[in-house]
Amino acid sequence: MLSLLVVVHEGGHFLAARAQGVRVTEFFLGLPFRWNLSWKSKRFGTEFGVTPLLLGGYNRICGMEGEEDDLVASALAIVQREGRVRADDLARELGIEVERAYGLLSFLVDMGSIRPFYDETADEHPWQSEWPQRFETQRRDANLLTEYDSDHDFAASGTTEAASPRPVEDAQAFYEAESARTYRGKGILARIAILLAGPAVNIICAFVLVVGSLTLVGVEVVDNVSKLGAVTEGSYAAEAGLRADDTIVSYNNQAVATWDELVVAIDASLEQGGDIPVAYMRGGETFETTLHLPDDGSAKLIGVSASMTTYRPSIAAATAYTWHYVTFVGSTVARLLMPTHTLEIVSQSSSIVGISAMASEAAASGPNDLILFAAAISLSLGFMNLLPIPPLDGGKILIELVQLVLRRPLSTKAQ
Repeated sequence: MLSLLVVVHEGGHFLAARAQGVRVTEFFLGLPFRWNLSWKSKRFGTEFGVTPLLLGGYNRICGMEGEEDDLVASALAIVQREGRVRADDLARELGIEVERAYGLLSFLVDMGSIRPFYDETADEHPWQSEWPQRFETQRRDANLLTEYDSDHDFAASGTTEAASPRPVEDAQAFYEAESARTYRGKGILARIAILLAGPAVNIICAFVLVVGSLTLVGVEVVDNVSKLGAVTEGSYAAEAGLRADDTIVSYNNQAVATWDELVVAIDASLEQGGDIPVAYMRGGETFETTLHLPDDGSAKLIGVSASMTTYRPSIAAATAYTWHYVTFVGSTVARLLMPTHTLEIVSQSSSIVGISAMASEAAASGPNDLILFAAAISLSLGFMNLLPIPPLDGGKILIELVQLVLRRPLSTKAQ
């Protein structure tokens, strides 16, 4: 359940990124793993799949990793000219160290502009811990669009395959066009929108689940009548002969018609103790009995519970309740930032094991309880990800705001 809610979260990031034309190369249920089941979208170029490590999910949005380098446009132009290049050859042509060349190439891979080439004859494979020796061009259509650009047209003439030379006239202009299709190339408002989309979808998902549950399934509430919903076996009430569905007419010589009136009368009798006369209706007839309570007032309960009824609020009422619930959860999470409340909130929180146990209990109680529990977890995921702590979405938003104030990007080390 947690994994599915994380996928919902990542789906928000994916949709917001794609809506703004940002490339997304991968979208997976589960953590990255060598063996997986996947399918590549012809429209987006995104690889959708599932891995055995079902502990969350992720999607790779292009342009979120690495630091920009003054030579990145030149490096991209060289790869386009050659079709496939070795990192050490690129380093020699640019007059830089091989390590820096790898940094340029990995930066371009993250942009979706080029791709690594794994040479099986050299015992290279995609899941090795280091980059391969060579990198190559992407497949591009006549307008230089890659498979990750939704408006590409590989059926038109002028398409070149991966690893094919595709020289560009203006290296800087080509790089800027490529950058515009990445997270880094968008304005700050667009980037923040992409970051906010994940938590927002979790919160919206929870909102819809709770409103739907309240209006369609309803909630069990006390029916405010003096009819007994249940009688505990071996209790004072059971010993007096009372049963479920009996309607109490009078209790301790006080006429009662509602559950609220009956509760007040019962509370007073517990303190009083002794013999308590009770009149009740069963099958249309009225009967009388006596409860024998301890004279010292030690009794805490007589052993009866209220009858319940299903209440289905209107959509407007359910929406109002859900809004109150959502704001309560949000304010509770926000208190984590207040030192005087941090330990209090943390002490009330549950671990993954605790969540698993509660999910199991909810599932055993029925689909509706599980749906409501999923809504609670979805809300937690949404609001917790807004906390200004790296590497959460809120932490990334904080970095974007700092960069806005400084009017320059922060280094990876600073981030």
